[in-house]
Amino acid sequence: MKIGIIDADLLDKGTRHPNLALMKISGFYKNKGYNVELVDDYSTINKYDNVFMSKVFDFTNVPIDVNKYDNLEIGGTGFFGINAPNLPDEIEHYMPDYSLYDDYIEKEISKGVKPSVYSDYRDGSIGFITRGCFRKCEFCVNKKYDKPVKHADIDEFLDNNRKLIYLWDDNFLAYPGWKEELEKIKATGKRFQFRQGLDIRLINNEKAEILSNMKYHGDYIFAFDHIKDKEIIEKNLKIWRNYCKKTTKLYVLCAYDSQDVDDIISVFERIIILMKYGCIPYIMRYKDYENSELRGMYITLARWCNQPSMFKKNSFRQYCRDVKSNGEGSAAMRYLTEFEDKYPEVAKKYFDLRYEDLKEI
Repeated sequence: MKIGIIDADLLDKGTRHPNLALMKISGFYKNKGYNVELVDDYSTINKYDNVFMSKVFDFTNVPIDVNKYDNLEIGGTGFFGINAPNLPDEIEHYMPDYSLYDDYIEKEISKGVKPSVYSDYRDGSIGFITRGCFRKCEFCVNKKYDKPVKHADIDEFLDNNRKLIYLWDDNFLAYPGWKEELEKIKATGKRFQFRQGLDIRLINNEKAEILSNMKYHGDYIFAFDHIKDKEIIEKNLKIWRNYCKKTTKLYVLCAYDSQDVDDIISVFERIIILMKYGCIPYIMRYKDYENSELRGMYITLARWCNQPSMFKKNSFRQYCRDVKSNGEGSAAMRYLTEFEDKYPEVAKKYFDLRYEDLKEI
């Protein structure tokens, strides 16, 4: 049989991450002796006996009517949201086929794309040790489980030829056996990273000490989604910083609760707290920002914060002035000026704050 694999996110606008479900499907069918190919053109679907297509994002464009193909099976949160069906157990717990994207990557590199763009495809073993989260945030698609449960041992997806381990757990620190699982990761001798971040609200002295002394890859990443969590997040950031001086980022969700000046104030208030603890905000814009009259402010805030070198050296005002003088974004200064004219007291309070001036730790 001839099996086709379609990563719809990749074919639309590209994606930083490989599709884990598709790699498992590929590994399963290759082991049966089937010919498995990554499909790069929707027009070729009919040449395969079976085609498996997945998309992670609901905004990914699929330019075909998927119901017209008898040989096509679709899956993923991009199609079904929180109701996305699970893979059959025999496939879910199969070793991913890490070679699935190799030909595609080589083709893109030959066109001049930098190899580093595909580091997530080539460098790491990918999987879930646990699945689920008890928080059930409204904006999150991971609501299938009432609490984190053990999903797989690391050996299930560990490729010893890959130098890193990328874990996609939903809320690892809420799993009762977190310490034992970290010991298993440590035993591999490889650097690892929780790619979806960790829950800073669950940090305590024991977790902070153990995590900060692991062979962690890249920045530690947490989240600061709502200003109402200010008290617990400040308390736990203080604990964290007693043990870890390495770069720490926190996702800052915006434009979800509202898309007005109060939401912009909430973003700045969270930024101030992160500056105080020597942390870097990473602005995550909920899609509704696109319809806000403050759309330009959301864009500019993200560009300022999401470039750590810019964020550490410049206040928001300095950043907007610098990108204008460099000819890279005169719109930034226009967005700042329009906002300041309408909300002068807000601008006065926040626009000139600097990371180096507020940093205490």
